[in-house]
Amino acid sequence: MAEGTGDMAAGTNTLRLGALTALVVGSMVGGGIFSIPQNTAASAGVGATAIAWLITGLGMLALAFVFLNLALRKPELDSGIYAYARAGFGPFAGFSSAWGYWFMAMLGNVGYYMLLFSTLGHYWPAFGDGNTALSVACASVMLWGTHALVLRGIREAALINQVTTVAKLLPLLLFVLLVALAFRPDVFRVDVWGRSNPALGGVLEQVRGMMLVTVWVFIGVEGASVYSAYARRRVDVGRATLVGFLFVLALLVAVSLLSMGVLAQPELARLKNPSMAYVLEHAVGPWGGVLVSVGLLISLSGALLSWLMLSAETLHAAARDGAAPAWLAGENTRGVPARALWLTSASVQAFLLVTLWSESTYLSLVNLGTAMILLPYTWAAGYGLQIAVGGSGYGLAERARRQRDALLSGVALVYALWLVYAGGVKYLLLGALLYVPGALLYAWARREHGRRVFSQREWAGFAGLVGAGGVAALGLQRGWLTL
Repeated sequence: MAEGTGDMAAGTNTLRLGALTALVVGSMVGGGIFSIPQNTAASAGVGATAIAWLITGLGMLALAFVFLNLALRKPELDSGIYAYARAGFGPFAGFSSAWGYWFMAMLGNVGYYMLLFSTLGHYWPAFGDGNTALSVACASVMLWGTHALVLRGIREAALINQVTTVAKLLPLLLFVLLVALAFRPDVFRVDVWGRSNPALGGVLEQVRGMMLVTVWVFIGVEGASVYSAYARRRVDVGRATLVGFLFVLALLVAVSLLSMGVLAQPELARLKNPSMAYVLEHAVGPWGGVLVSVGLLISLSGALLSWLMLSAETLHAAARDGAAPAWLAGENTRGVPARALWLTSASVQAFLLVTLWSESTYLSLVNLGTAMILLPYTWAAGYGLQIAVGGSGYGLAERARRQRDALLSGVALVYALWLVYAGGVKYLLLGALLYVPGALLYAWARREHGRRVFSQREWAGFAGLVGAGGVAALGLQRGWLTL
C-alpha cells in the first residue's frame, strides 16, 4: 500500500496499482464485515458456513477473473460495469446495468451512515439506531463534506481512500489474531450442521441463506474496473481486482469461522451488530469492543468515500456514451463528474431523511439494492463468456487461453444466476419495479440524441421489465408483496 501511495504523486487524475487495489479493498471492506459473525450464524451452522464460503470463494474468484480478463482483452472499454454490458448486449442493457449499480451504491451509502451512527448510539444514546434526528443531521454533514472532497479531484480522493483503507485494516487484522488465540475447538465443533435448530433448515437451505449474506460483503470487487479510465496502466486494473479480492476473501473467511470458535452458533445469532465488537469483547474484555467500534468508524468513513466515487462515475460513463441524459456528463475543472455526483449526493440525502419516519421500508430497500447488483454481474460474466467463445480480443495462438477463460466466465455466470435464485422471486419483482424508472430515463436520453429508443430485442426486454414491474406494483397495492 505504501508504494501505491507514492505512485499517486505523478500525473493528474491517474491511478496506479496501489490506488486501484485500495479502491477494490476499500469498497468491499465497508460495514458488512463487522456484522458477518452474526449474519452468518443467523443463517447457517459451521458446516454449511464453510460450504457457503467455498462456493462463494470459487464463484467470486471466477467473477474477479472475468473483470481481470475483460480489462486485458478489451482495453478500449472504460468504466467496467456499464461498458461490458453495453458491448455485449446493447445500449439498453448497458444503461440498465449502470442504473442498477448506481441505485445499489446509493442505498449502500445510506446503510453505511445508519450503521456508523448506530455504532455511536451504543455509547451515546442520542444517536439511537442511526435514524434519529441527530444521526441524520450528522450524517448529512458527513455526506456533503465527502461530496466536497470528491469535487476536489479523483486523484486526491483516491489518495485519502488509500490512507483510510490501511487504517481500517489494522483493527481487522488484530481482531483475527486475537480471536485465533481465543479459538476453542470444542466450541467450534458444537452442532456442526445446525441440526438442533430447525429454523435453519437443511444444509442446502442454510447454504442458500448464506449466499444472500455474502453478496453484500463482496460488492466492490469491480471497483478497479469502474475506474479503469483513470488507470495509469491497463494491466493494473486486473491485478488490483485479483489481489484485492483474494485479500478480502481470506479476511472474511477468517472473521466468520474463527468467531464460531469463540461463541457457539446460537449465541452468535443472538448478537446485536456490529457483532464483531461483541465477539472480541467476549474474547479479551471490554476494550475489544471499543477497538472494533473504532475500526468500524474508520472503515465506514473510507467506504463512504469509495462508494460515492463509484456510483457517480457509473452514471457519468453512461451519460458520456449517450445512454443517460447529457447533463449528467458534465465535469468540473478538475475532471470530476460533478453533475452525476450532485445527483448521487442529493439522492442519498433524500433517503437519509426517509429513514426518520420509515425505517422498516428503508431496510428492505437495502436488501433490494443488494439484489440489484446481480444484473450487472450477470451481464459482465455473460460478456466474458461471449468474447472467450467468439475469440474477440484473442490471438490465433491463444486457443487454450480462450478455453480457460470460457470456463471461468461460465462458472461466474452460473454463480450469478444462482445468486438470483437465492434472492427469490420477491426481489426479482421489486427489482424490476425499480428498473422501470431507469428505462424511462434511458428513453429520454435516446430521444435527446435523436436515436431510436429500443431495438426489436430491447423492446421485448422492456416489455418484460414493465410486466414484472406491474406485477410488483399490484402486489404492493394488494398486500401480497411487501417491502
